[in-house]
Amino acid sequence: MSYTVETINGCTKKLVFNFDGVDLTSQVESVLKEKQKTSNLKGFRKGKAPMGMVKQVYGAQAENDALYRFVSQEFYKAVQEEKLNAVGYPTFGNTDYTDGAKVSFEATVEIFPEFDLADYSKYEFKKEDDKVTDSDIEDLKKRYLEPKAEMVELKDEKAKIEKGMFAVFNFEGEKEDGEKPDNMKAEEFLLEIGSGQFIPGFEDGMIGLTKGAKETIEVTFPADYHEESLREAKVKFHVDVLEIKEKTMPELTDELAKEFGFESAEDFNTKNKERLEASKSKEVQSKLQEEILKKLIEDNKFDVPSALITSQKKSVQEELSNNLKQQGFNDEMVSTYFEKWNMDVEAKAEFQVRSGLILDKLSKKYEVEASESDFDAKLEEMATQSGMDKEQIMTYYKSNDQIKSNIMYAIREEKTFEKLISDIKLK
Repeated sequence: MSYTVETINGCTKKLVFNFDGVDLTSQVESVLKEKQKTSNLKGFRKGKAPMGMVKQVYGAQAENDALYRFVSQEFYKAVQEEKLNAVGYPTFGNTDYTDGAKVSFEATVEIFPEFDLADYSKYEFKKEDDKVTDSDIEDLKKRYLEPKAEMVELKDEKAKIEKGMFAVFNFEGEKEDGEKPDNMKAEEFLLEIGSGQFIPGFEDGMIGLTKGAKETIEVTFPADYHEESLREAKVKFHVDVLEIKEKTMPELTDELAKEFGFESAEDFNTKNKERLEASKSKEVQSKLQEEILKKLIEDNKFDVPSALITSQKKSVQEELSNNLKQQGFNDEMVSTYFEKWNMDVEAKAEFQVRSGLILDKLSKKYEVEASESDFDAKLEEMATQSGMDKEQIMTYYKSNDQIKSNIMYAIREEKTFEKLISDIKLK
């Protein structure tokens, strides 16, 4: 064997090569012949320059090319012989070549780490309740009906303001020195009581007032208020209540349900309950999986290839960038965000890499695989939860190999977690 293997850490190997009596003459000549066919030297037609001139111009380059081919071939032969599960590209160094005498070089390569999983049979986790309540369904219904709600003034003159009601009022703020700044006054201002729009304490002071009431509400501005001159300032707000209103929601009729894309009010309730149940179950399951992964990562210490973290970091940044741009961030703002939160992004990428390696280990232990029937079932589930046309989803995801590969990977992880959870205790 013309090489030795050194272990740098749990995921990095250095191969040191030494060859004696290496003659690369034939390889150099082969490279020069290739160059001759494509060379376009002055005074000669393309590919017709004499070999002597080609060697004079490209000799050094040809020798480097031949040496690189030799180095690469020997390296990859060694990787196969040693059964190294390499990650990314190797780093070559200390290359030395003496024509007809010797070749020596080093190659450092990262590999997938080998590790034994720590015992997890005694793990205990609490799984949250994923039951969908009537309140959950009503909240969802309100979100649908909210855009069609009407603001109605209360007719009862004695009606008192309560949380959730809307007050129309004039107000004027007075500082401790008696000053009444223009930016502390307004007329016919509409405020939802309990929304938290005003200074803490103001909306609570509005509760119980009736139409026509004139009241002074005393508040203290927060210590972190955006306007420095008002931080911790004590201010009296003189309030004049003009109207009290309530937002009234329309009844969910079959006609309205059809506007929302359902067949009837009953279909609306049935399908949304199913979607809420699926969504809440997924949310609870994801939280449980996150807790399990954190514990597994904590108990399984091993070196991770930097190439995997770098690659995953790019994926995290790409996903975050898309989300930020949907929120209105431009390229400069996104760049600033990543500069500020670079360590967090890297930590997230490392967490994903470590959890992926652990889950892969568990998948092999449980002999888990994702099948075509699993894939079809997942697409069926996606169609049901999203309300999208099943055939459209099938056509889209089956025509994109990369997306399909990602879904198959996710299915494999889900099935692995099912096996894993059966081996640990859940409260």
